[in-house]
Amino acid sequence: MSELNYLQARNNMIEQQIRPWNVVDQRVLDVISQVPREAFVPKAFRDLAYAEINIELGHGQVMMTPAVEGRLLQAARVHADDKVLEIGTGSGYFTALLANMGGHVYSVEIIRELQQQAGQHLNELGIQNISLEEGDGAQGWGRYAPYDVIVITGSLPVLPDSFQKNLAPGGRLVAIVGEAPAMEARLVTHSAEGGFNNEYLFNTEIPPLINAPQPRHFLF
Repeated sequence: MSELNYLQARNNMIEQQIRPWNVVDQRVLDVISQVPREAFVPKAFRDLAYAEINIELGHGQVMMTPAVEGRLLQAARVHADDKVLEIGTGSGYFTALLANMGGHVYSVEIIRELQQQAGQHLNELGIQNISLEEGDGAQGWGRYAPYDVIVITGSLPVLPDSFQKNLAPGGRLVAIVGEAPAMEARLVTHSAEGGFNNEYLFNTEIPPLINAPQPRHFLF
């Protein structure tokens, strides 16, 4: 596919997949239109870069569909000076979106091969306001807390309290919580009074984070 065709596919993705899914924040739409998604997709699937599917990355990981990415990015309400934590670098594409909207992004990936590939792609695009961390972020990543925004790109059967504790006042946490087939995207906001407000966003299904904490199942 030529560069011109990729550009047309990107525009089609925005108009046919993302905008119809109630993504109306113009900053979000602008950054999605500017970041070449095909640069982060494995070569074997590059022609599917803008399709409405989860793209396999290997190691049991996937890129989320464009519509889900758009909704999560909109819910996070990333500001230009925000300190952002991303759990699950994956391909690096969502990292690039966050970096284009925020101040600095700390992105944690447990699989070294994915982290290295993402770093290469991000470097090729000249994206520098990021710190890629290798490690297990399934229980949080307090090293640079508090964060203005936390985005978790793999699902969690249960959401550990440690993530909320790493949010700055006014901070937003976006996560996909639950077990297949009943997963829900959720927005958690740290209120000025110190409490946490939970908002249901939509249903979806993506693979869980590696080492995600499991719910307690009672035996009768």
